[in-house]
Amino acid sequence: MNAGPTGTGQRAVVVGGGLAGITTALVLAERGWSVTLVEARPRLGGRATSYRRGELTVDNGQHVFLRCCTAYRGLLDRLGAGPETGLTHLQDRLDIPLKSAADASTARLRRTALPAPLHLAVALGGYGLLPLRDRAKLGGPAFALRRTDPASLDVDEQGFGHFLREKGQSQAAIDRLWSVISTATLNIAPDDASLALAAKVFRTGLLETNDGADLGYAMVPLGRIHDELARKALDAAGVTVLDSTKAEPLTDSSAARSVTVADRSGERTELAADAVVLAVPHDAAATLLPTPHHPTAFGKLGHSPILNIHLRYDRPVLDGPFLAAVDTPAQWIFDRTAASGLDGPPGRYLAVTVSAADALSETPTRELATLFEAELARLLPKAKDARLEEVFVTREQHATFRQERGSAPLRPGPATGMPGVYLAGAWTATGWPDTMESAVRSGINAARLVVDHTTGEG
Repeated sequence: MNAGPTGTGQRAVVVGGGLAGITTALVLAERGWSVTLVEARPRLGGRATSYRRGELTVDNGQHVFLRCCTAYRGLLDRLGAGPETGLTHLQDRLDIPLKSAADASTARLRRTALPAPLHLAVALGGYGLLPLRDRAKLGGPAFALRRTDPASLDVDEQGFGHFLREKGQSQAAIDRLWSVISTATLNIAPDDASLALAAKVFRTGLLETNDGADLGYAMVPLGRIHDELARKALDAAGVTVLDSTKAEPLTDSSAARSVTVADRSGERTELAADAVVLAVPHDAAATLLPTPHHPTAFGKLGHSPILNIHLRYDRPVLDGPFLAAVDTPAQWIFDRTAASGLDGPPGRYLAVTVSAADALSETPTRELATLFEAELARLLPKAKDARLEEVFVTREQHATFRQERGSAPLRPGPATGMPGVYLAGAWTATGWPDTMESAVRSGINAARLVVDHTTGEG
C-alpha cells in the first residue's frame, strides 16, 4: 500500500450510491483520495430518491429530518440544498398537528421557547387525544428516558413498550402519543422496539434541547437533492461515478486489493483500490464481504417494511403540509403536490406513510386503495366530496433493518476482518436509528477510519 501522510494518491472504491456512499466518497475526496463510486441503480440516493410516473416525480418514500440531525444537515449544505435555498424546509419551532380517525379529536405537538423538557409542557398538558388522567402521567417516562443510556447493551435488550407500561402509561397513551414518534423513527412497533434506540430518539430529539425535534423535509423531489445535486458535488470533488454498475463479491484470492464490477452490458472491469468501502444495505454487504471477515453477524439484522400510499384528488383535501394520525393505519399524511411537479393548488396529491407495515406489506394495491380512500375520508372532511383520480403504492420491503430489542450487538463499526475493507450504512453502529442521519454519520465514520489506517493514525 502506497500510504502518504495526507492520503494523497490513494485509491478508494466505494460500493453503494446512497447517502452513506455519497458521504464516504466526498470525505475521502476532500482528503486527497482518488475515489470511484459504484452504484447498481441508474440513480443515486439509495432509498431516499425519486422516479418519474407520468407527469409526477415521485419519492420512493417520505423522508424527514430533525434539527438535531446535524450530519445530514451538513450534507444538505454541502450539496447546496439547505433550508435557505428553498429546496428543503426546517420548522422554526416543532409543530405537529394530530387527529384521531376514530373520534375526530385533535391535538398539536408544538414547542415553546422554554428549556427542555419544559418546552413541551403546554402541548402535553393540553394534548387533546388523551384524557387528563393519562396526560398527568406523561412526565414520568419522559424524565426516565432522560436518564436512560442509549449505549447500554442491557437497555438495548429491553422493549420500549414494556418500559412505557412500567412507567404507568396506558395503551391509549402508547398508541396516541409515544408510538406516533417511535414507530415513525424506528419503523417497528413499541413492544418490539429496542429501548436503547427509542431512548436515543426521545433524548436527542425531544428531551435534551428545546429545538432538537424541529421538523425538516424536502420541498422538491428527493432525487433533485440526492441524485442531481449529489452528482454535481461528487463531480466537483473529482469522484468518478459508475452507475448501473454492480460490484461482485470480494475474494481473498487476489494479492492486490481490487473490486470487480460489471456494467449494464455485462462488461467486467477490475478496479484497483487501496481501500474498499461497502456502503450498501446489510444483506448486500453480507454477500459482498466474505463471511470469515464479518465483524458481527450483521446479516441477521432483518428488515422492516414501509409502505407509501399515493392518492391524487381532483381538488385540495389537506390543509397544511402534513398531518399525523392515530387510530388508523394512515399514520402520517404529507402534501406532495408542489414537490411532485403537479400544477394547481396544494393539498391534491398526498403521500400516506405506513411504518412498521408488516401486516400490510403484501396487501394488493386495489385493497390498499379502498382502505386508504376510506381512512382519508374519515380524517379529512374535504376528501369525502373529492374525486379520487389515482392511487398507487410504493413498497420498501427492506426499508430499514429491524430495530428490535437485542439488535445492538449485531451492528458493526466501519472496520471489518478484511484488511482495507470497511463498512458504511445506516445499519452500522452509529449510535442512531436507521435514518438519513445515521447513513451520513456512517459515511463520515468509514472515511475517517480509512484515512487513519492508511496514515498510521488508527
